[in-house]
Amino acid sequence: MPSSSALGDYLRARRARLRPADVGLPAGPGLRRTPGLRREELAALAGVSIDYYIRLEQGKETNPSPAVLEALARALRLDTEEQAHLLALADHAAGRVPPARSSIPERPVVRTGVLRMLEQLRPCPAYVLSRTSDMLAANPEGLALFAGMGEWPPERRNTIRYVFLHPAARSLLADWDKAACTSAAQLRSLTATDPHDPALTALIDELNGAEPEFAALWKRYDVHARRSDRKTFHHPRVGTFTLDFEVLRLDPDRQRMSVYQARPGTPDHDAMVLLSLSTSDART
Repeated sequence: MPSSSALGDYLRARRARLRPADVGLPAGPGLRRTPGLRREELAALAGVSIDYYIRLEQGKETNPSPAVLEALARALRLDTEEQAHLLALADHAAGRVPPARSSIPERPVVRTGVLRMLEQLRPCPAYVLSRTSDMLAANPEGLALFAGMGEWPPERRNTIRYVFLHPAARSLLADWDKAACTSAAQLRSLTATDPHDPALTALIDELNGAEPEFAALWKRYDVHARRSDRKTFHHPRVGTFTLDFEVLRLDPDRQRMSVYQARPGTPDHDAMVLLSLSTSDART
């Protein structure tokens, strides 16, 4: 979880991903033993002393100024989301965060109006997730979309756990690699915004211990908030189809609703309706 060392780890990981040519520097003669930029190169680009930068990476400097953080973000070519993650880690390093919660919170409750909305959205698959992607509620199509998810007990139904640990995930998700990368990056972003969440810690520990591919992605330090996109599924019930999905934030509950849809009259919409009909058949 975030600390002064977490800030240093993030800086080191992002530095390793930049080549000299990416920032207009010559590679220099001979082999480079360091992947990416050297510390002295990044320090020069950011306008800080090499000694100061080394202290940042080592976790010995815990209160960099906003100007220094902005300069580092520029030098590292961070986008808006990555820069926000850097600032959040700096807040943790400086102790500018609330103390850790001492007890495990109860499972979040989905509001009655939101549950009603899930039903009204049918036949579009829809579900509500917690910040750590626990599936708190779903209409029948939303649960059926993740083939085999319904076989798990409700407390284990988590879309990120599904991507990495469910045996059906790799055949269901046409672009499993992308789903895996974005899932790991989403969890990484939460370590800065909500580091003391025991559910987050437990999920990360579980995936790191059980799935080598997650562990490798975790070390990349990518950050990515879940947002609207398109997904293609190879579904065992209805075949291959592609759906657009929208992510709706349910503030102040810190939950989000994902709604999948397709344009009426298309084969993708027909497959979605067929998926809905299959859930009705399963209940009769």
